[in-house]
Formats: sequence, C-alpha cells, structure tokens
Amino acid sequence: MASLNVGGLGGYLREQRRTAQLSLRQLADAAGVSNPYLSQIERGLRKPSAEILQQIAKALRISAETLYVQAGILDERDRGEVETRGVILADPTLDERQKQVLLQIYESFRKGNGYGADDGPAGEGGTSSAGTADAS
Repeated sequence: MASLNVGGLGGYLREQRRTAQLSLRQLADAAGVSNPYLSQIERGLRKPSAEILQQIAKALRISAETLYVQAGILDERDRGEVETRGVILADPTLDERQKQVLLQIYESFRKGNGYGADDGPAGEGGTSSAGTADAS
C-alpha cells in the first residue's frame, strides 16, 4: 500500500469543497465529522480513515475511490478496476447472475492481460496469471 499523501489530499478536498460552494462547516455537517477535524484534514494535519473519506466523498458527491487515490490508500491503476466492478454491480438492468458472469469475464480478461486479482501488471511488481485464467 502506498503511503498516505495527506497534504495533497487536504488541498484536493479544499478545492472540491470550494467547487461545490460549501463552507467548511457545511461539509463537516453533511459528512458527519466535526468542523475542527475536517479543518485539520484540509491542512494536512490529520490522516482520515477510509470510512471518513467515504463520508466526505458522499457529501461532496464525488467517488470515494478518487479520495482514496488522493490519500494514497488506493493505487491509481487499481481505481479503474474498482470503478468498473462498482458500475457492473450497481446496474439495475442486470440480474445477479448476469452481474456475476460479467465480473467473471472481466476478471478473466484482466488475468489474460497479465493482471491478477490483487496484483499489478506482470513486470511491474505483480505476477502474471495468464496461464491460469478461466475463460469458461
């Protein structure tokens, strides 16, 4: 896991809050955190948990994954996978069986291209699972 980039996260949060035209107090109330705590996060003095980041993201109406990347909790290359899985699982036009089949096909293609379930691409510290991909 990457180290937390707290300073960069704080500036990013401040920018998102201002873009949303919210005061510090308004965002703190909407996210369910204290005003001083949110202020400390924005100034890079505190390291928020993934749960707190999720609450802030919801209040700002942005993806939690975006904040996880900014905080260094989630690697940028993992973001696409997380978002793709989320879109598939959230699609109301698909039944559960269809969602699971799509996820299996998606994972099969990822493995075939050298990405494991929790690994980066082969040659970048990850291990290639191409020979074990199940394309059934």
